[in-house]
Amino acid sequence: MEMRGNLNVGFILSRNFTLSAFSLFVDTLRLASDAGDRSGRALCDWRVMSSTGHLVRSSCGVQVAPTSGLIPPQNFHYLAVVGGLLISEEPLERSAFEYVRRAAKDGVKIIGLCTGSFILASAGLLRNRTACVSWLHYRSFLERFPGQKVSSRQLYIEDKGLITCAGGSAVADLAAELVSRHVGPAAERNATEILQMDRRRNGRDIQPRNPFGTNHSDPRINAALAHMENTIESPVGVEEIAALMGLSRRQMERVFEIEVRMSPIAAYMKLRMDRAMDLVRKTPKPLVEVALDTGFENTSHFTRRFRAAFGCTPTDVRKSERAARTLD
Repeated sequence: MEMRGNLNVGFILSRNFTLSAFSLFVDTLRLASDAGDRSGRALCDWRVMSSTGHLVRSSCGVQVAPTSGLIPPQNFHYLAVVGGLLISEEPLERSAFEYVRRAAKDGVKIIGLCTGSFILASAGLLRNRTACVSWLHYRSFLERFPGQKVSSRQLYIEDKGLITCAGGSAVADLAAELVSRHVGPAAERNATEILQMDRRRNGRDIQPRNPFGTNHSDPRINAALAHMENTIESPVGVEEIAALMGLSRRQMERVFEIEVRMSPIAAYMKLRMDRAMDLVRKTPKPLVEVALDTGFENTSHFTRRFRAAFGCTPTDVRKSERAARTLD
């Protein structure tokens, strides 16, 4: 099957894939190649591939029809694997999984979109590379792939010819960068303007994160909060986080007080307590495990902190949850 254009992308959709990750990427290609609002493919081309030809269901229920079988991967500049819900035990058919592995072995550049990074890690393609995942999936990734280098700070990472992207709107930024690289800045501008993007963010931009609902605009705070969330099990010193931000401890404290309206230590503790409440309410883990998972050495210290934060003990919360379920 002949491909046209300066940028050709093949898509492999996982079971329960994230529709926005696919649609943002493919529409960026379409708009970059558009002339006269006709959705032509003179500059970019793409295929949605499947070994079965069956409709693929997205996580929101919308189904997408493949446009071709598994054509030779050398037809593409990039092969994009679109991930989705992590509850899917086998996100790809075995033939598609092996197709991706063979494509990487043959030197085709692979992209993991959203939780596509999990699929690429399962295929062994991220060895000796750093994976990019959303802050939402950071802990799940480490649990499944201990020892794998991973970051939840950046929007996307390109490492040795393989790209992983956190998902969400960052997919449009990544697609626009590839358009600029292969087609040119005019095509990129055409796509981003129609998509109402003020600017294309680069991969080193920090993932947005606002757990406290404040209106901060300092990307260093996003980096600090992400690092706090990723080290909840083994909390680090404020000086380490300040160094990550490129600030002294005193400067960091000033920035937090202005932008977040609390000290870094208070913000760190709030993140730990919020995680603790989530574990207490939603998991059957023993309290000693919850304490360890949130950076406390023993349950007595953990319980005191929990009561100070929420006005009740973890045991009280679980009793209330059980009572509520009984009434239902």
